[in-house]
Amino acid sequence: MADVSTIQLDKEIIESLKEVREYPRQTYNELIKKMVGVYKNVKKRNQYDELFEEYDNVVISGITSNISMKSILRIYAELLKRYGPQGWWPLTELDNSAALNITKSGSHKGYHPGDYSYPRTKAQQFEICIGAILAQNVSWPNVEMALVNLKRLNALSPGALLKLRPASLRQSIRPAGFYNQKAKKLVEFSKFFLSLSRRVPSREELLRVWGVGNETADSMLLYGFKIPSFVIDAYTRRIFVSLGLIDEKAGYDGIKAVFEASLKPDIIVYQEYHALIVEHAKRYYSGKLSD
Repeated sequence: MADVSTIQLDKEIIESLKEVREYPRQTYNELIKKMVGVYKNVKKRNQYDELFEEYDNVVISGITSNISMKSILRIYAELLKRYGPQGWWPLTELDNSAALNITKSGSHKGYHPGDYSYPRTKAQQFEICIGAILAQNVSWPNVEMALVNLKRLNALSPGALLKLRPASLRQSIRPAGFYNQKAKKLVEFSKFFLSLSRRVPSREELLRVWGVGNETADSMLLYGFKIPSFVIDAYTRRIFVSLGLIDEKAGYDGIKAVFEASLKPDIIVYQEYHALIVEHAKRYYSGKLSD
């Protein structure tokens, strides 16, 4: 028999424990043990996350129903209050004058906080889409260098990109890493983009394009085609797993479904929430991410 001891709890604490029990016969010992596990998980953060310390109570109540609509909305409100509009997706043709006052780490070039009119042209739309491909497994400054190289070659359009010699294409996107594979992905997507004419693709169509996965497809839809499709990335997983709000083994589609069920299908909210999660994670969860 395990060692036991007697402790005294305030009636208020006992009532709170009753409220968060997962099933009627769950013992206080089982419940507290699970709470301690959640709390330990929170404390494994890379560093002290002052913004989300107040959400420890959400984590505890989340034992019953994991993530809730209320907690998702509250976290979005807190992130927006702290960092403000982020102005995603950056474009190479924009200067940084509009982003001088943006609360954002890293480069401000090409961002447009508060202006949700982009993309305004097919060229901008294409740039966003190939940027999403180039951004796979690499930081944005590297993507920006690759895009600038393509721009110097006048290859930021699907037709021009397809006319590039394979060696020139690979060399131009070298800063983005995995340049052999990404060059093939850009070629395949350029062909697909041309086939669309002015039609907006479905998520299923995008996922059938070689080299386009869930996160890339959702990024293209949300920022390039202005379709409310919430983007789940490694940062999202890290923050919300750390808070105990989602299971570490939860799949992409499952997490995406929870966010979309909790938020109205609003382009601005979806764009800002995703960008704000990235900004916050860069500040407080800067260790190596796993997809």
